[in-house]
Amino acid sequence: MTLTNGLQADYAALIEKRNVASLRYTKQATGWGEQTLSADPDCYDAHIAGGISKYLIGSMAAPVRWLVRLGGISGDKQEGVKELKLVADRGHYLAPFANILLAIAYVRDHDKPHARELLASLRDQFPANPLFAQEIARLDSSR
Repeated sequence: MTLTNGLQADYAALIEKRNVASLRYTKQATGWGEQTLSADPDCYDAHIAGGISKYLIGSMAAPVRWLVRLGGISGDKQEGVKELKLVADRGHYLAPFANILLAIAYVRDHDKPHARELLASLRDQFPANPLFAQEIARLDSSR
């Protein structure tokens, strides 16, 4: 349910441009993740929803963060990155996805060396996927 609600949040925000609905799905995804963690604290993959939402909401402008907080959703970029690193390091199914998200976060935060390091690791893990090499080339050309 965490992933389902997370994907619905992404679709609502990015495709349908329904940001309020997206926030509702985000809140539900985070809630499912927290429930999973209360039942099994070692299910590190369940941190993905909280990590994504904390990072994205923490990245918003202060007035927007304040409005979102009124809706019961808070965010902190550093806490979000911390949770994503936990999934990347200890997650089972979602570790590669967490690394992709961390690479995106590093690019957004102008930390290209860390982004490149993660993308190189993903390229080595998934040699049949050309996208990681393409993203590395794009990073290298923008220096």
